[in-house]
Amino acid sequence: MCTCIPSKLLEQSIGSETRRPAGLKLVRERDMDSFAVLNKGNGCIWLRRPHHHQSRRIQAEVERNGNKRPNVGRSYSSSFRSFALRVDADNSAYSKFEDLVWPSPNDELLFWKRAFPSVESNSGLPVDLEKDSDLMHIVHVTAEMAPIAKVGGLADVVTGLARACLSRGHKVDIMLPFYECINKQQINGLALLTTYKSYHDGNWVPTNAYRGLVSGISVIFIEPSNHFFKGKYLYGGSYNELESYLFYSRACLEWMQVTKTEPDIIHIHEWQTSALPLLYWDMYHYLSLQKPRIVLTIHNMEHYGECSKEQLSKCGLDGSIYATVDKAVDDRTIGHNPERLCLLKGGIVYSNAVVTVSPSYLQETLCSGWLSGILLINRDKYYGILNGIDTVTWDPATDVSLPAKFSANRPEGKKICKCFVQKGLGLASEDIRASNAKSETADKVPLVVCITRLVAQKGLHLIIHAINHVEELYNQGPSIRILLMYSEELSHMLYAAADMVLVPSIYEPCGLAQMIGMRYGAVPIVRKTGGLADTVFDMDDQSHAELANGFVFEGIDEGSLNSALDRAFSCYLEGPNDWYTIMSKIMKIDNSWNNTAGKYIHVYNSVRVR
Repeated sequence: MCTCIPSKLLEQSIGSETRRPAGLKLVRERDMDSFAVLNKGNGCIWLRRPHHHQSRRIQAEVERNGNKRPNVGRSYSSSFRSFALRVDADNSAYSKFEDLVWPSPNDELLFWKRAFPSVESNSGLPVDLEKDSDLMHIVHVTAEMAPIAKVGGLADVVTGLARACLSRGHKVDIMLPFYECINKQQINGLALLTTYKSYHDGNWVPTNAYRGLVSGISVIFIEPSNHFFKGKYLYGGSYNELESYLFYSRACLEWMQVTKTEPDIIHIHEWQTSALPLLYWDMYHYLSLQKPRIVLTIHNMEHYGECSKEQLSKCGLDGSIYATVDKAVDDRTIGHNPERLCLLKGGIVYSNAVVTVSPSYLQETLCSGWLSGILLINRDKYYGILNGIDTVTWDPATDVSLPAKFSANRPEGKKICKCFVQKGLGLASEDIRASNAKSETADKVPLVVCITRLVAQKGLHLIIHAINHVEELYNQGPSIRILLMYSEELSHMLYAAADMVLVPSIYEPCGLAQMIGMRYGAVPIVRKTGGLADTVFDMDDQSHAELANGFVFEGIDEGSLNSALDRAFSCYLEGPNDWYTIMSKIMKIDNSWNNTAGKYIHVYNSVRVR
């Protein structure tokens, strides 16, 4: 099992002798970014510094970096020679692949950093989709965008939805703060577009707007000359984050006014840009902008954007005007001194349409939480639209991060990926040459993967329990690995290697992990909440037999999780042919943005000015 746990929590729960699974050892190095949990002390993962163990070795020839001269005679820990998958036209598998060498934990180069042969693919926009007849101009105003400014699922959604709308023929731009930490090498054709000034706290701040292409999408980068958005990371800089996004919200509208840009739809996301509709309707609509209508997507209702009246006033509005129940006052602070504002509530009130990211989460937010009152008042403009995944980025048939490619019809490469990850992490693995993908004897060691942010929402107590429970279910050698890091390449490889993907969230507005996992043939084990309930249906639920695609539990207790894990392990170990059928089925499920973007187009059309 591979998972992630915050260091303090890890030390408290697994590091204690009373709760630590038998034989587990926590390894830590001063300058390392990660931890490794080792079973029985006979494996080791060093994620930053190379070292060596005495073990069986083979001589291998590897060409590591493009045209560099290969290292001949370098030693690599492994028990057999390098094999990989080449699926030919006749679907033959397990052909020898000269460039692949099995990794080991003590390799100098991290195994997920290796370069693998690419496969020709349509890396741009889908070209075989029917174009919409009634086209519009859509501008996303957001704090995140994948892959250049990504912290969570917000970034994936913005990029995926933008690409899908582009593929349907619409004009789409994304506006993004020009964070200092953005890797400019990922931007094509970056050029200065406009120099102008935008207001903040009594001053007009010189601001640059740049344009470039990212993932085939036009992106407009807003760069103020002050200290906003400076630092090594997207969030947590030395500047006031709330005030920087208030400035950014106005700077985007100011740019539209200066350049006489009037899109049909301004699509804002989360609390960071929720002040924009207030600025638009109470200021810029009177100044010059007439055509745009505003759609707000709420990706997580727990992020409110708490704000004082004085802070809101810094963007040029009179903050006291919004301190009413029907506008933007934070209902939890009514009667307190001082009362506070909530930017997300203001965005709900002032936007023309409000969307959240799954039908089930919509129902949950109407029934619980302090924002439910304002959502009920605005129920006629509130929609639940399930997120999609970007099936160009997440495609196991063409994924450049994988040592072998595979698909629902040609799944053999998944076994290669699983073995590759197991060896790279020092986990027990089987000789992939022993049998084919449908064999009843192969792959008797299920690989469970949990890829998650380290917040209470994600069910950390259940993740910790799953580590212990998996150790009980399978106690035959080093079986647990915990990696504390952020790596796009590693996440792709883990999804491809996984037999099961665990998503035990306490609440989950939509969730992408379960959909990505299915795309890569990993059967989801999820708690029934929000978007997880809309995308995963239990294998033992006869009322939805045709939709069955995973293992679902409802409680937030360890016993409920145990039941789902036990059923999944039993199915995997006792019915390999059935498991193969499930794997093939879930890989064919269409969770693409192309399948759901039409619902957003419907919302856009319902509010746009014609």
